[in-house]
Amino acid sequence: MKNLVICLAIIATAFQVTMAQTTKEPNPADVSTLDGIMKAIYDVISGDAGKARDWDRFRTLFHKDARLIPSGKNAQTGVIAANALTPEQYITRVEPFFAKEDFHERELARHVDIYGNIAQVFSTYESFHSLSDKNPFARGINSFQLFNDGKRWWIITIYWQAETADNPVPQKYLKSQNSSR
Repeated sequence: MKNLVICLAIIATAFQVTMAQTTKEPNPADVSTLDGIMKAIYDVISGDAGKARDWDRFRTLFHKDARLIPSGKNAQTGVIAANALTPEQYITRVEPFFAKEDFHERELARHVDIYGNIAQVFSTYESFHSLSDKNPFARGINSFQLFNDGKRWWIITIYWQAETADNPVPQKYLKSQNSSR
């Protein structure tokens, strides 16, 4: 039993050392307000092809149990589905695309509901290949669930669906609206 306790202590210490080497402190401007965390997430995923994203900054925005969940209809099969990813799985999934393609996403409108320490944000987005593009190649809604621990905001989930011809973004989500209770 004593050997098991010692072994677990060594593993825990090694894990803490590894985590300390990879953990970056968040920029207070990124996490102290809802507006700050929303601006930060759009900023960190946007960039020109081959431009390395600041994935350490990205990681600081998310709670340890966070998920990113793309959803929508498969164009080939017609099946509607959602796929939950950890922030690390998201990075692995998008890095090859970002290496080859310009991708700039910006917030078009925001609907906010706050209750206590939780917030629900419907963030209508537009995606562009180039900052000089006049028209987006995609639009949709990012549904953010956020948590404030009394010190900062954390992203718990980003759950999104892209606009399609048969499912356009409703007019009410093309203009910002805020409410808190």
